[in-house]
Amino acid sequence: MDEPTRSTPAPSEDGQTLKLMGHIHRSFHRVADPQLRERGFAMGQLPVLMALKDGRPHSQAELARLAQVEQPSMAQLLARMERDGLVERIPDPADGRSRLVLLTPQCRERMHESRAVMQAIGAEALSEFTPEERAELGRLVRRLADKVDRMLAERLGD
Repeated sequence: MDEPTRSTPAPSEDGQTLKLMGHIHRSFHRVADPQLRERGFAMGQLPVLMALKDGRPHSQAELARLAQVEQPSMAQLLARMERDGLVERIPDPADGRSRLVLLTPQCRERMHESRAVMQAIGAEALSEFTPEERAELGRLVRRLADKVDRMLAERLGD
């Protein structure tokens, strides 16, 4: 078995497993972000892009909740995305003082490029796993994500 590199923590206990998942997340970002930027996107924009891909506009507050970031961070992200022609703001028909966010037609046309990048990187990352191992990994990670989501909801009183 290969020795882990210095930058890769060994999962010797439960806490180390979660640290390793954080390491994977950060490394995946570092691999994907340059390729997405070549296409006019960035990893940090993916929660917004995914929330808006169905064509329904959302409020800034909804997007912040979905992306699990604070309102000021979402406001900054949306301002950059609007500047870059990825999103536009439209008046909220239910509240004339508010604005809703939706993807621009140009962004919608190019989203398949970012999806292809993410799929290719994911496939490469999982290429050394058998189909059965990928399925089991997916089940275990989904179970962990569901538990953490329940913990968060309990703490936030949702």
